[in-house]
Amino acid sequence: MKKWIATVATMAAIAANADARVEFRDCPKCDKRIRIDLAAGKAYVNLSRLEGASRDEVAARAARLLDAATIPPARDPKLRPLMGWSSWNTFGVDISETIILETARAMATNGLKAAGYTYVNIDDGFFWGHGPDGILRFHPERFPNGMKPTVLKAGIYSDAGADTCGSMWGGSGSGGKDKGGVGAGLYGHDAADCKLHFNDLGFDFIKVDYCGGGKLKLNEKDRYTEIANAIKATGRTDVRLNLCRWAFPGTWAADIAESWRTTKDIRANWQSVKDLIGENLYLSAYARPGHYNDMDMLEVGQLKGAVKSIFGKHGDTGLTPDEELTHFGMWCMMSSPLLIGCDVRTIPASTKALITNPYLLAMNQNDLGLQGYVVSREGDAYILVKDACQKFGLSRYVALYNGSDAEHEFTVRADALDVAGEVDAFDLVEMADVGRFSGEVCVKVAPHASRFFRIDAERRIQRTVYEAECAFLTDYQELWDATKAGTAFPDQKNDASGGVYVRYIGNRASNDLVWKDVRVDVAGEHILAFDYAAPEDRSFDLSIDGGAAKRVATPATAGKIGTVKVKMPLSAGVHSIRLSNATAWMPDLDRMTLHAAHGLRDMP
Repeated sequence: MKKWIATVATMAAIAANADARVEFRDCPKCDKRIRIDLAAGKAYVNLSRLEGASRDEVAARAARLLDAATIPPARDPKLRPLMGWSSWNTFGVDISETIILETARAMATNGLKAAGYTYVNIDDGFFWGHGPDGILRFHPERFPNGMKPTVLKAGIYSDAGADTCGSMWGGSGSGGKDKGGVGAGLYGHDAADCKLHFNDLGFDFIKVDYCGGGKLKLNEKDRYTEIANAIKATGRTDVRLNLCRWAFPGTWAADIAESWRTTKDIRANWQSVKDLIGENLYLSAYARPGHYNDMDMLEVGQLKGAVKSIFGKHGDTGLTPDEELTHFGMWCMMSSPLLIGCDVRTIPASTKALITNPYLLAMNQNDLGLQGYVVSREGDAYILVKDACQKFGLSRYVALYNGSDAEHEFTVRADALDVAGEVDAFDLVEMADVGRFSGEVCVKVAPHASRFFRIDAERRIQRTVYEAECAFLTDYQELWDATKAGTAFPDQKNDASGGVYVRYIGNRASNDLVWKDVRVDVAGEHILAFDYAAPEDRSFDLSIDGGAAKRVATPATAGKIGTVKVKMPLSAGVHSIRLSNATAWMPDLDRMTLHAAHGLRDMP
């Protein structure tokens, strides 16, 4: 980051009652209003960029931004996404007691542990099958002293089936299969293995893969529930369970696990990162405090020309700095667990600075448990938003994600972010307040790059647009072909809002669509307008907060997007709006817009 150097002598005079951490400078050539220097514990206010605000007002904001660099303690650490390191991305099954202990020591001394990366997760490769007595054995060469010396605040790995992924698909430097994982999975050993891992050895986290489970054709929901129950039977209430089925398993996962993989395995290249972001863009409804969509481990530190991984032949070609920023920032915006995958003993300084940035981490590590949702899309360029400090508050996080191969100019509209009046914007990466805007502002973003902001607004306004693809689909899953399973899913449609709508809704009561956090500011009659597509005349039942359903007819639209409007009385507060049809297919849903009845003429 470039240092901010004033072209005029630093103004050292500070008002007697001002925060001593805030200094004033005059820098006409600088385009930032406030710049934070965490190393110095200072905030520098540029007098040339006050933009009509008073000096005291901007100084107070500078002090608040400094304070925001300290992430508040969690009410319960288990409610936030897990942070730590995992061995698989770099080492595969070629791990050892030495690697694990050296990694833990490095994290304790290089600032990663202090930033919140406290878990050291031992992935596949430590096994040596189960013995004749049914007790799990450890690899005699890689872990000659057993696993106890490696248990710090640690995680462990297993498979829902009998064999682990490493034993079936390899994962060693030679690319060979790891025979130690044969018969080492949890299947048939749930109680004994969970007692060993969590009572005897004291592990705190477990990732449960599904290579062996798939080989045995086990039912995912039943099998993972059995494992969750075995963990509960140990008496431990602080163990975190991660389901690794490489696709969103179903909404049932949140009832038994703290996180669940929603993607295929990540690789250290741009296409992989872009694909995984794409798989999570419309999963925000399924995240909540203590339960998160897992976008897989971080490939930060694997920069082009300096990749250290045994998976090079599988596409680990590295990331550019812009791609690395997008990777980490979007994982934070989407509240994914943050498990570093590179060798932290030799982590690049630039990567360490990125992944310990407290402003980016605050997007991930807060008690709201929110995943950012898409509010705007142009091709491969997306704007995402989520609340920062409190739900429906004045502070929000905004991500401008450019997944395209060309520079993109974003038009950021305040009303699309549900705010109004004067809006202050703070760049989380540059650690600089970029100034104030109202109405809209244009921001250029380089290809494969992203910008991340915290905005603080004068007013919060009622949200008017609720995209169907960001709603909660009770039967949603990605394990099986949705058209054959008859489960609702988001799909591409060029003339839909944002280019996406939701198909295959209805035909049973549970296959519904629910917007759970619909806030109404003023009680009264409201117009709910539903944009939809229907190949023939269809209908749905509209229910507010579980109340009596109202049947809504949706005439055929001949392949186009149509609109149906419903007038409903809504009280002030937060509502749940459910659309369902227990006996027939509903129309494909694009979005819902919500307006007070007197504002009907202003509807988009």
